[in-house]
Amino acid sequence: MTAKSLLFVGALGVASLGIASAKSYDIVLTSPAMAGNLELKPGAYQLKVEGSQAVFTDTRTSKTWTAPVKAETAATKFGETTVESTTQGDMAHIHTIDLAGSNTKLEFAQ
Repeated sequence: MTAKSLLFVGALGVASLGIASAKSYDIVLTSPAMAGNLELKPGAYQLKVEGSQAVFTDTRTSKTWTAPVKAETAATKFGETTVESTTQGDMAHIHTIDLAGSNTKLEFAQ
């Protein structure tokens, strides 16, 4: 599986459900990462899905970025948020994110 692995499952990401009806997930990136063509710097982000867009909000500055995403439905709910990625140099390239407490899998184009 070369450099493909589940990253961020502790060191890179921590997730939780948002308040009330707004489903959001908190993710901490410890190194630079690409989500599709979007480059994210290390830091804490709130992730929301709005239609076919993943919206990343920097929790420190409240600045937001969007990346196109394909949402798929899995047969069962995910127990924790996991990020599948490959690393090239010092940059992680996110392929999928499984969202904790839901059966939603987000796929990012490469």
